[in-house]
Amino acid sequence: MPRIDELLSHATAQLTASDSPELDAEILLSFLLGKQRSYLRAYPEYEPDKKISDEFTRLISRRAAGEPVAYLTGKRDFWSLTLNVTPDTLIPRPDTELLVETTLAILPEIKTRPIHIADLGTGSGAIALALASECPHCQITATDLSVAALNIAKNNAQKHQLNNIEFIHSNWCSAFADTQRFDIIVSNPPYIPENDPHMQSAELGCEPVFALTSGIDGLDAIRHITQQARAFLKPNGHLIIEHGYDQGKAVQALFHNQGYLNVETKQDLANNDRACVGIKGDT
Repeated sequence: MPRIDELLSHATAQLTASDSPELDAEILLSFLLGKQRSYLRAYPEYEPDKKISDEFTRLISRRAAGEPVAYLTGKRDFWSLTLNVTPDTLIPRPDTELLVETTLAILPEIKTRPIHIADLGTGSGAIALALASECPHCQITATDLSVAALNIAKNNAQKHQLNNIEFIHSNWCSAFADTQRFDIIVSNPPYIPENDPHMQSAELGCEPVFALTSGIDGLDAIRHITQQARAFLKPNGHLIIEHGYDQGKAVQALFHNQGYLNVETKQDLANNDRACVGIKGDT
């Protein structure tokens, strides 16, 4: 039977289209072995049994065809949590942690208790769960149009024993009660233009298209949210929206058009424009 180092070497050679072939191979093999990646380096001479070796070969073939590692393992780390993900949910990206950081930075400014936060288009629940884990005094409302995605998010909340989240089937704010108001509304909506060439990649093709693209310029969902969210924000409530690296000025304009104040753009880990923040004002 092949050793761990041999399995990894062969797998890495197959993953020529991946940006991180060694990492992908290590994640998949450690997942099958139920071990940390450090185990692979500590025991390179270990020979996994045929069942694991064969399954590893199958997973590598699927990865080589473009299937994301997160869907192959069914898991993705986000913030301090390990989340279950499926092809019904967008795979949480590290850049989206910026929305959590931005929200946490705003919380000390809010004097009301409890604090009410809405996460629009929650997907796997990444943003909502991260905030719920950091802010047990906050009441989180998470919405999604996909029932399948909501079920994944609910399961993730149960897995992490987070009880301060309410999940609602809704197209953005449409299911909110007329009297419902939030201190902060946060969203990572779809923002890729429909004809963007990146959508032809095998990896993006595995993710739900409705969670990725939004109209010809990619801004349809953000237009809708900036307009609709105003009615559900408290006076001086904050709206925080993730967007594409080249959409900063366009999204700022949408915020200004809807009357938001103190509009600013936040940069991601690569120093690209990634999120826009605005305040409703005191009316």
